[in-house]
Amino acid sequence: MGSLRLTLCTAVLAVAALTPPAQAADGGSVSVTPSTPAAGADLTLRVTGCAGKTATAASAAFVADARLTGADGSLAGETRVRSSVEPGPYDVRITCADVEVTGRITVVAALGGSVPASPAAPVDAGGGWTATHLSAMEPHATGPGTGHAVTGLVLAGVAAVAVVLRRSRRSREAD
Repeated sequence: MGSLRLTLCTAVLAVAALTPPAQAADGGSVSVTPSTPAAGADLTLRVTGCAGKTATAASAAFVADARLTGADGSLAGETRVRSSVEPGPYDVRITCADVEVTGRITVVAALGGSVPASPAAPVDAGGGWTATHLSAMEPHATGPGTGHAVTGLVLAGVAAVAVVLRRSRRSREAD
């Protein structure tokens, strides 16, 4: 992963961890990861306060309703924000068992334009006869690194000390 992607992922995780969940009308709560999704982004919904094992989350911002599953009053599921949705707040309505929990998400503008719905380029899966670069499938020999050299030297030193101690013990027993 490139350093820019790693930095962005870390920032999103930090914001998600530090953002309090949206309060629901019925005493439960709804949380979204990432906390402020971009248009076209995948998101994970978590809801507490539902007695059932399944629920459905609906919003005008979603491509499709999210199916939430779980146990002990905590349910989770995934969906995608419509790529054509305008930035702003959107209500989320979760229906589980006989309870309706509501929350709100805030959609932000997509970074760098639109987010593609599928990969924009072939995925480098490798292996098999479909690989375009056969050199990628060949094993590359690697020699021992610094860690191996240090471990070898330490083990050789321990062995040398053991031999010296054993010889000195035998010479004392012979006297």
